[in-house]
Amino acid sequence: MLHNYGVVHFHWGNFFHLWPILFVVGGINLIFANRRSAWATTLKLTVIIVGFGLIVFGNFGHRNAFSGLTFYDDDDYDNGHDKTGIVKSHGNNDFAVPFAANAKVANLNISGGGAIYYLSDTTSQLFTANTRSFESSYMLTNYNQDSVYVLNFKTRGHHGFNFDFDDHDKRKDNDSSHTNAATFKLNPNPEWNITVKTGATELNFDLSKFKVRTFELAGGAAAFNVKLGEPLATTNVNVKTGMSDVNLSVPADAACHIKASTGLSSTNFDGFNKIGNDTYETPGFGNAKNKMFIKISGGMADFKVKRY
Repeated sequence: MLHNYGVVHFHWGNFFHLWPILFVVGGINLIFANRRSAWATTLKLTVIIVGFGLIVFGNFGHRNAFSGLTFYDDDDYDNGHDKTGIVKSHGNNDFAVPFAANAKVANLNISGGGAIYYLSDTTSQLFTANTRSFESSYMLTNYNQDSVYVLNFKTRGHHGFNFDFDDHDKRKDNDSSHTNAATFKLNPNPEWNITVKTGATELNFDLSKFKVRTFELAGGAAAFNVKLGEPLATTNVNVKTGMSDVNLSVPADAACHIKASTGLSSTNFDGFNKIGNDTYETPGFGNAKNKMFIKISGGMADFKVKRY
């Protein structure tokens, strides 16, 4: 939490590089455990402060070396696909994937927490993202098979050794919010399958301008605000979350079906009729041509679905 709010800039990967420091700290304290002299106490305190200072403030990543680098990660693709990818480090960066006339279906997969995600506007490209980041980097990879385009956008950590006190101060002066953020734009022509997997995240998506086949959302302690447009013949929405605040908005004339499995969560499905155990529908759903199916599951969350 302190890291996400910019109080402490901590790298979990440091433990994998600096874990021997814990043995050094413990060993020094054991060796001088019975010595009460001022120099022994000073030595023990110095080792503890320096050791934990390295773990907390050390940055193990040649982050500048990744700026603008083009490569791919085999974990992000199926074998046999042509692969392209871009990684950009902290700061303000732009990503773009050109639109192709044969793009009938597009799959957008977003992963990574500790950020604010926005999506509302259209673009003549297939996909664009404007990002702001500190202490992390974003990675965009994509491939296509015939008329199906797949885009993977995720947050990446850093590796390698680097002190970043000066760099942190510069970023603090330039960006007082200290918040990772990404603003996406999509082309309105393809039918979209969108998957978002996040941790502690704020998400604000207005999808009313886009043709959405599926929208899947999985997250932890987060705030999700999603506005959906008119459904296709079948539009599926699946939300799985923990202690989150989830607000979904659907068109007033859209035929919607909700299946909820919400445990101790609170729910408010304004304008829906309860037709069974944890099942709700809009009036006239059975006779509608285009339908939206919403599946909601979570532990201790606050779920709201409203019609606009």
